[in-house]
Amino acid sequence: MKNILIGSGLVMSLSIMAVKAQDVVVAAQDPKALFTSPDAGLHKNKQVVYHIVKDLLESNHWELADKYISERYIQHNPNAGNGRQAVVKFFTEILKVKPTPIPEKMKSKVVSVVAEGDLVTVAFVRNYKHPKDSARTYTTTWFDQWRIVNGKADEHWDGALLMP
Repeated sequence: MKNILIGSGLVMSLSIMAVKAQDVVVAAQDPKALFTSPDAGLHKNKQVVYHIVKDLLESNHWELADKYISERYIQHNPNAGNGRQAVVKFFTEILKVKPTPIPEKMKSKVVSVVAEGDLVTVAFVRNYKHPKDSARTYTTTWFDQWRIVNGKADEHWDGALLMP
């Protein structure tokens, strides 16, 4: 009987939690600090990713891509092809992004940065319009992961879906 009551209480607790709105995803106060490490190799890898985000993805200075992205860059995002030139073309010719001044600080809201071996994973805050109420928004988390080889991003993964 005791096990049935405990089980019933657990089921009720879970169903109450399912009704509760999600907690807002909160960014780190100092995202730049997340791109550092006391380990010299991990620090270098995190810095490559920091500049990919700040200089390329945020500021659209794709003329700097050869500093941060390998020529053979393997892209697992279904929208851009493999190779540095294909990625540059995707942003500059397909998305038609225009360069803006590179800021001192990153604009992206970053939750965490994890580096292990040659991989660096960044979790970002993403804001979207609520699908059932366009007056409301919600937050979720977006992940990008890069493999760094010889000081440049050589491979990339994210959760992107095919664009229409």
